[in-house]
Amino acid sequence: MTTAHVTCPLCEATCGLEVTLDENQQVNRVRGDRADVFSRGYICPKGASLGALHHDPDRLKTPLVKRDGEFVEVGWDEAFAEIEARLPPIMAEHGSDAVAVYAGNPTVHNVALLLYGRVLFKALGTKNFFTATSVDQLPKHYSSGYLFGDPQAIPVPDLDRTRHLLILGANPLVSNGSLMTAADVRGRLRGIQRRGGKIVVLDPRRTRTAAAADEHHPIRPGTDALLLFALVNVLFAENRVKLGRLAEYVNGIGEIRELAAPFTPGSVAAATGIEAAEIRRIALELADAESAAVYGRIGTTTQTFGTIASWLVDVVNVLTGNLDSPGGVMFPLAAAGRPVGAGKRRAFTTGRWASRVRGYPEVLGELPVATLADEIETPGKGQVRALISISGNPSLSTPNGARLTEALRQLDFMVSVDVYLNETSREADVILAGPSPLERPHYDVALYQLAVRNVANWTPATLPTDLPQEWETMLRLTGIVAGQGPDADVAALDGFVAAELAKRSGVELPEGRTGPERLVDIMLRGGPYDLTLADLEAAPHGVDLGALRPRIPEVLGTADGRIELAPPSITTDIGRLRAELAKAPDDRLLLIGRRHLSSNNSWMHNLEPLVRGGNRCTVQVHPADATRLGLSEGGLASVTSRTGKLQVPVEITDEIRPGVVSIPHGWGHDVDGVRTLVASAHGGVNSNLVTDETLLDVPSGTSVLNGIPVEVTPG
Repeated sequence: MTTAHVTCPLCEATCGLEVTLDENQQVNRVRGDRADVFSRGYICPKGASLGALHHDPDRLKTPLVKRDGEFVEVGWDEAFAEIEARLPPIMAEHGSDAVAVYAGNPTVHNVALLLYGRVLFKALGTKNFFTATSVDQLPKHYSSGYLFGDPQAIPVPDLDRTRHLLILGANPLVSNGSLMTAADVRGRLRGIQRRGGKIVVLDPRRTRTAAAADEHHPIRPGTDALLLFALVNVLFAENRVKLGRLAEYVNGIGEIRELAAPFTPGSVAAATGIEAAEIRRIALELADAESAAVYGRIGTTTQTFGTIASWLVDVVNVLTGNLDSPGGVMFPLAAAGRPVGAGKRRAFTTGRWASRVRGYPEVLGELPVATLADEIETPGKGQVRALISISGNPSLSTPNGARLTEALRQLDFMVSVDVYLNETSREADVILAGPSPLERPHYDVALYQLAVRNVANWTPATLPTDLPQEWETMLRLTGIVAGQGPDADVAALDGFVAAELAKRSGVELPEGRTGPERLVDIMLRGGPYDLTLADLEAAPHGVDLGALRPRIPEVLGTADGRIELAPPSITTDIGRLRAELAKAPDDRLLLIGRRHLSSNNSWMHNLEPLVRGGNRCTVQVHPADATRLGLSEGGLASVTSRTGKLQVPVEITDEIRPGVVSIPHGWGHDVDGVRTLVASAHGGVNSNLVTDETLLDVPSGTSVLNGIPVEVTPG
């Protein structure tokens, strides 16, 4: 038996794991690493399944090429020769914008795809770049860009010191944190209560987090921005605004006061479903707390007013003096690379280009994935004719997935980089497999930028593999699109990438390393701590870099080095929100999603340990709605929207607000042409067949996945 210590790459918590291998290099056991400086032994079902993922017989271990409509296994040279024969001619005839990219959620959890994917995307030069970010979190980047000057400068709750935590539309006990890297969230939330603090949750469902909180308020979906504006209104009306040390760094206080004036607790009570007196009390308790943090996530970003809600979360944190303050919300200082917000001051901008068909503005270099089908289906100059999909499953994860799937079938050529033949990659012409998490090195470049404590941990590859590493695959693809052919000198390309990064980082090029190891070493050497990769290699349980500490003003990247609390790019959308005050709530049922602790979107459903226990893909309905609609427990319900219809088993529960129904996302594996035996046996339904690709958050273009009007009937 041998033991390896690894950082779990399957969600945002970055927990340390202890992996035990037998003499045949089979994973015998996975448990939490009690010596890990961040997670201290915590493990969730996803992390415990790491061995099952590595040994999954359905996981692809060789490239596939579609011949006469069927996939056949081929060698790597043959797969890249197929790409060379078909992709460059499309670019030569129709231009670089004829090739689109979709990058899925797992790319953020994979250091090779994250760092070397950028090289490929730059070489492509396409404006048709789409990612999972416009499905779930782009409003937060948008608001942070305009508030703080850097779209990556996202303040996170200082969970280990706060005395009051207000959570909107988030379920961190199940998600393990999101845009908030926090191992053992349950332990950290219990710590707040042990300190005599308070946790308040606003969510249409009584989630695990809501059940563990001191208070739960079942807010009506999509009304978080109204509620937050009412909190702002109370802070001004009751003279509870206290900027503290932020006063000299904030612009726009007067504008915020005026903008909040119409949003009194009384004016938003009917729409939100929360009484005016309760809204006022929530605001005053927040303001009077010794320290407090407001945190909003999926429920606040995947709605019609996602940008305004994301912005107002930080407005409230500023007005209560809790931004950049211990126990409030703070800016992490990650070890690898230039600290967030510490670059050249410049105005953050969006809309540098727009989507061809629907005219949606670019945000953060990407277009809304909700319009990808338009770009494929609509003829004309710039029509998307080829797609490179990297660790993504947009047929399940994006709105109106049925339409997108049909659009994918119209492409001239498609490449998927994926470890599974799934609902999206089945439409590809070439699938390029990759190693398992235990066969590749790992470092959380992106997620440590969001950690509730500054830490760093490097994981070398635990097991050898005959598969090319994904950084090599990315560079071979780069060689093809750059005109160097399928046999481009990968080592030379890697050397060039490393040299450029070293130059930008202001460090010498380290010797004796290649690939992600070299790039991470460069980033550490150019980072804010005195660290090298060798230091992390000598510390298998991680390096603790300390509690979060104040970073204003150096974190601010705005043109004048101040917080722009009322940026016009956001405030111009408030008229649309103000119009909601005049609308009476209707009796339409609203669909929201939900997450399971043992799965991560769609890509963890082929592991038996995570799906055992029966089909959990149900539509949750409140008892009063079930009686009114004639629904019975375990019976089928038809859920219909503009875009489609689902039949799904009914689960009657008082954990959900009346007038709201919930279906988990990431399911719908009951389709032909996939090789995911376990997932297919627990197929469930694809909730995104009834979400609407025409409903978006206006400023950011993010898909609306919560608050979708639906009709629910028996059968």
